[in-house]
Amino acid sequence: MSDGFFNIPGIRGEIEITLDGSPVRLPPGHRSLNAIRCYLETLALEKQRVLCSLNVDGEPVTLSLPLIHQEAFCRVEAGTVALKETSVLLLKRAIQQAEHARECVETAITLVLINDVHEASELWWNLARQLKEPVLTLSLLPDNTCEQADGRASLTQLRKWQLEQVAAIIKDVDKVCCSKDTIPLSDALENRVLPWLQELSEFINLWHETVMAGFRLGISNVVS
Repeated sequence: MSDGFFNIPGIRGEIEITLDGSPVRLPPGHRSLNAIRCYLETLALEKQRVLCSLNVDGEPVTLSLPLIHQEAFCRVEAGTVALKETSVLLLKRAIQQAEHARECVETAITLVLINDVHEASELWWNLARQLKEPVLTLSLLPDNTCEQADGRASLTQLRKWQLEQVAAIIKDVDKVCCSKDTIPLSDALENRVLPWLQELSEFINLWHETVMAGFRLGISNVVS
């Protein structure tokens, strides 16, 4: 990566850009977050790598979602993984998707109570789509991401269970949408959906740490 900083007028007078810990000088005109991200992704691709993380002023950005327009920022830090480490990229994306879904559900628990039944149901159906995203991302993992041992479930079986779980949860919550008030929906989000998302996040994070440990040790397929 090229050395230096990209200076533009702002709250602190300059924006610090780093990619994998190395400072990056941006070309003229790349002032927005979208432009910065595009350039960093291009630099990564030139080195046969893919952007896997992006932090703006210390706050992580969910790469699977559109960037929120932000006028003033001081620091952008990006990280990449090699193309051969696509499992790490997919797991990182699934972590971000599960976390985003959890935050949305936490907000919706209260939000559905202050809306009528129809609006609350529409809110839930939008959430249901977000619940599916981390599970569908996990389904893209190569079958050899983790070798199983000691009779543990295979990756194929784990993905099958996850798909079945999210389908069962969505069906259960759909049923309470037929209620005449929104309290059952709020209760279902808090007691059925949120605990599952928390467990899913913990599972994916553990999986991610295990795979990363395998790469550090030079092992391509590690036991989950």
